[in-house]
Amino acid sequence: MRHVLTACLTALVLSACGAVPPVGKGTAVSATAELPPMRRFPAGAASPPRRSNAEMARDFMDLSFALESGRSLPVLTRFEEPIRIRMTGVAPATAAEDLGRLLARLRSEAGIDIAAAPTGAPAQITVEFLPRKAMQRLVPRAACFVAPRVGSWDGYRRARRADLDWATLTHRDVAAIFIPNDTAPQEVRDCLHEELAQALGPLNDLYRLPDSVFNDDNIHTVLTGFDMLMLRATYAPDLRSGMAAPEVAARLPGLFARINPGGERGGTAYSDPTPRAYSQAIETALGPGTSGPRRRVAARTALDIAEARGWQDARTGFAWLALGRLSLGHDAGIAETAFREAARIYESRPELALQLAHADMQLAAFALSDGRADEVIQRTARALPLAAEAQNAALLASLLMVRAEALDLIGRASEARQVRLDSLGWARYGFASDAEVRLRLMNIAALSPASRTRHK
Repeated sequence: MRHVLTACLTALVLSACGAVPPVGKGTAVSATAELPPMRRFPAGAASPPRRSNAEMARDFMDLSFALESGRSLPVLTRFEEPIRIRMTGVAPATAAEDLGRLLARLRSEAGIDIAAAPTGAPAQITVEFLPRKAMQRLVPRAACFVAPRVGSWDGYRRARRADLDWATLTHRDVAAIFIPNDTAPQEVRDCLHEELAQALGPLNDLYRLPDSVFNDDNIHTVLTGFDMLMLRATYAPDLRSGMAAPEVAARLPGLFARINPGGERGGTAYSDPTPRAYSQAIETALGPGTSGPRRRVAARTALDIAEARGWQDARTGFAWLALGRLSLGHDAGIAETAFREAARIYESRPELALQLAHADMQLAAFALSDGRADEVIQRTARALPLAAEAQNAALLASLLMVRAEALDLIGRASEARQVRLDSLGWARYGFASDAEVRLRLMNIAALSPASRTRHK
């Protein structure tokens, strides 16, 4: 399940999620200016994972034999027949193409027999689009989610609680994914990736994973090489539904050696398990229905747990990132310090490069506000290719917007105009509406000392 405020957190702009006051005349774009066409990322396969097979076999077991709640799963489950998928409801304009690309990747990278169902034919997986308010009346913490044994929203509403329990499955035959149709194109795509991956394979999320959508930090938003390897292993002929954990574990060394021979090299760096208290603190910090002060206390609790356990990994960095994000608008000094601490951790771990790009976005915004244009240009130059590789249009657009303001500060106005124009095409994919794109651009422009001077 993709959580509401975690998705908001990873948009990473120097403001609270929600409305931002416009800054008036002289801003970078007017409320009526025509925006350039939406930009889309080209199709392509993910880079293979760089970790050892022994480490990833452990990850496979932890992902496949537990739920996000911590409950154990008695057996492995998967679809045992070819999988056909259909979309219902009022689908956003970008959904069909994004789903088609995802299905092509699942066939080529994970070796799964999956395709769109012919019109009128039965489907094992249904993707239903509905208004966000309707969905969140029943599941308020979810940005989108998947449920077993149902094929529609009406079926989900009528289902007994026991029927929706993944732990009672012995195999998978039908599932439904529910996605809002009134959200950003990127959010729709991200939901397709995360929820379809869980409909097919692992049901757990692990905060320790640095390179996966199977992590509730939502840093990675499209299926990675690691994720495709997990799905390829799930659907390998060595395994089948109904296998208990010991039997699966015994088969994984040979399975991974065959499907990922490059992973036979390297060590077995096992991460300390994540205690439930850390997960609960993060959920409180970033979940709905919690006051600002309680969120910040929860983020500090997660940070205290991470530091007490000596972690210097994605979990500690994310706790700092969450604290920084939640401190914006409350204490800028704490926020900037938190982002710098997150960046310090991410810089020390090459596998956390995308996480560093998120921290760089926030620190570039602080640098812009202080007029440190050279730092903005340096941070955005490092982060931009990472955002593009991760296909994160919201992050990419925000980085370009901040960079454009810095270029203006040092007198490179022509280059700034081109960078700003480039940002708008990506922003139209990354954000929910043209109004939000304009608001985001004005909000970032307002950080610049030049903007503040104009409006005195």
